[in-house]
Amino acid sequence: MNRINQRLAATRTAGKKALVAYIVSGDPVPEATLPTMHAMVAAGVDVIELGVPFSDPMAEGPTIQLAHERSLVHNTSLRSTMELVKQFRKTDTETPVVLMGYANPVERMGYKTFADTAYESGVDALLTVDLPPEEAKGLNIELKRVGIENIFLIAPTTTRERCEKVTASASGFIYYVSLKGVTGAGHLDTVEVKSKVEMLRGMTELPICVGFGIKDAESAKAVTENADGAVVGSLLVAEMGRLAGEPVGDIAAAVAKLIKPLREGLDELA
Repeated sequence: MNRINQRLAATRTAGKKALVAYIVSGDPVPEATLPTMHAMVAAGVDVIELGVPFSDPMAEGPTIQLAHERSLVHNTSLRSTMELVKQFRKTDTETPVVLMGYANPVERMGYKTFADTAYESGVDALLTVDLPPEEAKGLNIELKRVGIENIFLIAPTTTRERCEKVTASASGFIYYVSLKGVTGAGHLDTVEVKSKVEMLRGMTELPICVGFGIKDAESAKAVTENADGAVVGSLLVAEMGRLAGEPVGDIAAAVAKLIKPLREGLDELA
């Protein structure tokens, strides 16, 4: 059982909701990522999602698109992101790290090389936005060989039949996209989220985490009432972009300040 399974099992056993937080590797400068990761953990994050910058991040809204652009200016890559995780592991051997990105960099590296490098770096799971289960069989073989989980997205528009196929292929947790649109959108329908999570509960025993559109403690609490965790990203990424050019310690502290009320809000549901 890898770190992500251990952590989500522990939070479920404790009756707590998991807080999953996303930032983009190398944004706004490469030196900011590592201290921000540690600050996130200190503020109460259970799982880190580390975005791998890509030139065409199709699922992202303007806030995270700009973060990818800021990062790519510094030539941040899949390899440098995994090296960053390796540095993180020198002082944190417990917090799960999920790489979130797009298929092209992984395919270009090669599934076997990626799996071996990710394992050696201390990566726990991969979420590839544009790689459906039908196209992930070869990647799954390599990931399973090294004990890395493969996480898939399920959207509000995903049919019941399709949900069954996705949940059968997924591991780690199910990432339910809480709204129709890109990251950072604001039209969150909590009633629909609860209904879809209940449906997914009948298909899988995997934890279900809900993301997209979570902007504060209240929205985090609302979408996780019957889910296992909340995923927050654009809120944090926007703050990092706002502070571009400031000392990296200030960036990390500002992100931690945003996370604390989210953590406190989710803990009220315990």
